[in-house]
Amino acid sequence: MAGYISDDTRKVTTHRLIEMKQRGEKISMLTSYDYTIAKIVDGAGVDVILVGDSASNVMAGNTTTLPITLDQMIYHGKSVVRAVKRAMVIVDMPFGTYQGNSKEGVASAIRIMKESHADAIKLEGGEEIIETVKRILSAGIPVMGHLGLMPQSINKYGTYTVRAKEEAEAEKLIKDAKMLEEAGCFGIVLEKIPASLGERVARELSIPIIGIGAGGQVDGQVLVVQDMLGMSKDFSPRFLRRYVDLHTIMTDAIHQYVVDVKSNDFPNEKEQY
Repeated sequence: MAGYISDDTRKVTTHRLIEMKQRGEKISMLTSYDYTIAKIVDGAGVDVILVGDSASNVMAGNTTTLPITLDQMIYHGKSVVRAVKRAMVIVDMPFGTYQGNSKEGVASAIRIMKESHADAIKLEGGEEIIETVKRILSAGIPVMGHLGLMPQSINKYGTYTVRAKEEAEAEKLIKDAKMLEEAGCFGIVLEKIPASLGERVARELSIPIIGIGAGGQVDGQVLVVQDMLGMSKDFSPRFLRRYVDLHTIMTDAIHQYVVDVKSNDFPNEKEQY
């Protein structure tokens, strides 16, 4: 395992992420939703594991992130935390647990931290949720922001297209990012925005900026682990690089198992008691 990880095997913290930005070391981040995958992701040296509300799509088969509940996010968070030794674990606050109600937002964030033992939480939005962000931070909970394409607001947008191409939306994004930094967020995810805007935000802010479809000049990258492992074939945005075709590998292996069972080849003599 040590062959994969950098020499520094200390637990990744908010402070260490800011140190990484300062020395120009890129931050690697992937999602995980269960014990088995999280153990592999952590062992391979990923710096940050996001227990994303994308579990709604990847694990539960919903078309949006909206249906997943706080209890479900805590369940996924617990499962991941049990597996992880080095990576920082961040849990998404799901839709409906913080929007428009800062008191409920603090209560939701406290539940996530107490019950999952995660290291931090992430929520979507800027100026609209800044009071909630401040109240969660005042409770001593580290907060990561999320701007650009915000999947929890998909019904407002009506499309998953690139955000902040127009100057007004770009300027609001920069203003929101600075507001989140000033409030005390330790980092921000930028999703599906022009690369030039991602570069500008990373340059103008002192906290780490993690991109997903935000270009190569931000401070780190995040992908959904099932997507980059090629487990799904029906999602191919421009920003996705598939590192392996696990869909084919797994399908072939499972098919071979079926053939072996049907032909009475499995189990053989050595596989019996």
